[in-house]
Amino acid sequence: FDPRTQITPSGFIKSRHLDDKAGAGILLALAKWVQEEHPEMKRKIKLAFTSYEEVGHGGSSGFTESDEEMISIDMGAVGDDLQGKETAVSICAKDSGGPYHYELTSSLIACAKEEKLPYAVDIFPRYGSDVEASLRAGYNIIHGLIGPGVFASHGYERTHREGICHTLHLLCAYLLK
Repeated sequence: FDPRTQITPSGFIKSRHLDDKAGAGILLALAKWVQEEHPEMKRKIKLAFTSYEEVGHGGSSGFTESDEEMISIDMGAVGDDLQGKETAVSICAKDSGGPYHYELTSSLIACAKEEKLPYAVDIFPRYGSDVEASLRAGYNIIHGLIGPGVFASHGYERTHREGICHTLHLLCAYLLK
């Protein structure tokens, strides 16, 4: 039960289950930002903390026909054949379920460029997300996936404070567009 969390002086965060913990932290920080700053967002937003993402049905319920768009906040895998790194925001273009929505993905990339955020666009062929589960459940939704780079998924994982901050920054900037 002990996640063995460590935060190094250089900003690396090491712990078990960081993909879910980092994503939950980003959503909580987003909620705090909205509550404190009252930004004029161009979109209606809902924050959903799902269960069972790891087995493929986390985002399969709880949405309505009026929900037009879903961005899953998960992790960006880091490895030898991937572009992502722990200090950047990862934008997923495609995973095991197929490509993510082209216009939304392009908008996220453009927003990262505009905000001068370090980012990577990757394909994760052995990866699935909550938004993929919503598509399999029959929701007709514009879908995207972003998250901080995480090394050694589903073990003792590692990310960086900067990757988490850049992911939050991208999400906030996108919501203001």
